[in-house]
Amino acid sequence: MRVDWVLLDNAAPGSLQVGDLVSAEAGGLPTYRVLALQEGRAWLRDEEHSADMISPIGRFRWKAAPSAP
Repeated sequence: MRVDWVLLDNAAPGSLQVGDLVSAEAGGLPTYRVLALQEGRAWLRDEEHSADMISPIGRFRWKAAPSAP
């Protein structure tokens, strides 16, 4: 699956949403699916390894660009 990445603006309200695919690295690995957001933290799923984690939102710099119809 090819993914185009865009820089995530963590300071902008609503820049990160449940369901977004995010990464800390520009190359996109590893990637995490956002399951929930609360108080500056994201509940995440590593779909490749079937593992969940909680992390500060500021850790992630990239999110998958919306796909074109």
